[in-house]
Amino acid sequence: MLVTSSADKAADVKTAPVFAMSDGRVSMDGRLILRGIDLTVRPGEVVAVLGSNGSGKSTLIRALLGLVPLSGGATKLYGAAPAKFREWWRIGYVPQRLSVGGGVPATVREVVSSGRISRQSRFRPTSAADREAVTRALAAVDLSDLAGHPVRALSGGQQQRVLIARALAGEPDTFVLDEPTAGVDAESQRLLAGTLGALIGEGKTVLLVAHELGPIEPLITRAVVLREGCVVHDGAPPPAVGVHALPGHDHVHPHAEEPAEGHLRGWHLAEGSQS
Repeated sequence: MLVTSSADKAADVKTAPVFAMSDGRVSMDGRLILRGIDLTVRPGEVVAVLGSNGSGKSTLIRALLGLVPLSGGATKLYGAAPAKFREWWRIGYVPQRLSVGGGVPATVREVVSSGRISRQSRFRPTSAADREAVTRALAAVDLSDLAGHPVRALSGGQQQRVLIARALAGEPDTFVLDEPTAGVDAESQRLLAGTLGALIGEGKTVLLVAHELGPIEPLITRAVVLREGCVVHDGAPPPAVGVHALPGHDHVHPHAEEPAEGHLRGWHLAEGSQS
């Protein structure tokens, strides 16, 4: 009988794919959005999902996270189906836009603090470690001076940095970012590149969706290019991977607000309350 040691199990956890999708398909309103997707992302990789608007980029990462149901195929997170995955603290998800609707205004610090929820138990009050993690996250995106400001008073680029800080506060192993540079100012893009560079230096896994990479481009080690819901390239980033490298470019960023459901609800907040 083969006995697996605890050391072997620990090694398996470190080398197991973060994401693994096989023959993934997604249908919406009778239309096939993704078809035959085979994708594996391993620890430490920096992967950009690229393609023109409507190619299925955001749908793909939401399907990988279990936010969009598959109509065929299978996907796993750290070896488990999304519905059975329990270690959500390992994933830091940054959606396209922060929802800042009506209600009691939430401050920047309150929204960033919500990134600690997946690391807290129901009965454990906020700890010094939680507060320190939030302070570090705010500093990393240069928002310390705005910590007490309501998020709805910030610019689009600043709100995007709030979302990134919220993910940072959770201290995850993997960061998933949906169009982090779209529609934000050059300074915010520069800060994002610096923050991601530091995370990559720590061995973090990064999966991001982009229409154009901008200052993030030098950090990418692998590109997955989609066209009409199919993978047409998976490998080294194509030369000049920005606007001119992608077929059918149409520079449109609708920023549709897509509320997260189920296990990721805490990552889509409206004025500081879980949606």
